[in-house]
Amino acid sequence: MANVILCLGVAILAGLLMTRLCKPLGLPAVTGYLVAGILIGPYCLGQLGIDGLGFTSLHYVESLSVICDVALGFIAFTIGNEFRVAQVKAIGKQAAIVSTAAAVLATILVGGGLLVIHRFMPDVVSIPTALIMGAIAAATAPAATLMVIKQYKAKGPVTTILLPVVALDDAVGLIIFAVCFGTAKAFATGHLNVLSLVLEPVIEIVASLAVGSALGAGLAFVERFFHSRSKRLSLTVAFVLLGVAISTLKFNIGSVHVGFSSLLLCMMMGTIFCNLCDFSEELMDRIDRWTGPLFALFFVISGAELELSIFTRWAVVVVGVAYIVLRCLGKYFGSFISAKLTKCDPMITKYLGITLFPQAGVALGMMSVVAGSAEFAGTREVEIIRNLTLFSVMIYELVGPLMTKISLTKAGEIIPEQRKSSRGVLHK
Repeated sequence: MANVILCLGVAILAGLLMTRLCKPLGLPAVTGYLVAGILIGPYCLGQLGIDGLGFTSLHYVESLSVICDVALGFIAFTIGNEFRVAQVKAIGKQAAIVSTAAAVLATILVGGGLLVIHRFMPDVVSIPTALIMGAIAAATAPAATLMVIKQYKAKGPVTTILLPVVALDDAVGLIIFAVCFGTAKAFATGHLNVLSLVLEPVIEIVASLAVGSALGAGLAFVERFFHSRSKRLSLTVAFVLLGVAISTLKFNIGSVHVGFSSLLLCMMMGTIFCNLCDFSEELMDRIDRWTGPLFALFFVISGAELELSIFTRWAVVVVGVAYIVLRCLGKYFGSFISAKLTKCDPMITKYLGITLFPQAGVALGMMSVVAGSAEFAGTREVEIIRNLTLFSVMIYELVGPLMTKISLTKAGEIIPEQRKSSRGVLHK
């Protein structure tokens, strides 16, 4: 236990120190956290085998998954607070169309491109692999996007539509993944279960939104019985933890698998809460301060999970580069065309697509579902899907936040300005 606590302390400290090194280079704090995770991970400092001073193995890193689950819950809850009624009325239709178009086009380009590669490299990319990777391409990374927005206090039309698009993208991605994964299982087993293929994604989305709504309404109701800021904060934390815990429940109804999406559940809880509670904005400001170290730890752990050994496999690197390029084209042109058709602000049309490049938690979650399935567990497809996903996440998470920052800066929503520190020193 002492080693685990020491390691967590070292992780936060390493992440914070790395952000200081990244700042003169103009890199976002997220990138610093991820690099710090790689440096103290099992492929760098962890190789020394000193317990407590680094993550000595991937198994050690995976044992801390509860921290990542909780962090993602708070991230989703925070994003949900952006869906206030007035804002949804203004951009809801545009956000829904843009998120759907970007997700679908990314799936089509990646799935189609990998099917072409299958003809030349059948030993590396199978048809099920192409279908599953096409579905995974739909997912984005709300955590990295949110961190960049908060760090630079970005404001403007691109930022306003970005968070709803990223959030809705997860709902669209879940549907696409369920359909493609079901089809891939049919290819692998020769049997297509249409019932589970159609019902599972619908049940997961509806159940997640229903439970999230109930928790959000419950939180707004119970909060009114407490007047202390600290107690209201504690109550909010308790409800988010409850939501994350419920989202881990899984069961079967006949042949249909029923589960929950942590991101959708907690996002809906935040949405209902912010629209029912008249002091939600003040409370969210306090939550932002409390969750800072938790988010830092989340990204450091995410960096430690990235397997550097992937770069030694040339076939994975080649297919991985193709996946990255095709997904970026799908996200960019999907958002560009749909934003133009829905008459979005010119800045949204030009720069929104680039901010959708980061990919992490949701994609890794989809990968885990594939690895844990009876049809693919221990197969060659799982190894390829796992390596491709990890390779792309590594590239996206290291480069994506910087591209998001550059796009928002060019859109005029991140304005460099001199600020006064607590020591009275002016700095940028």
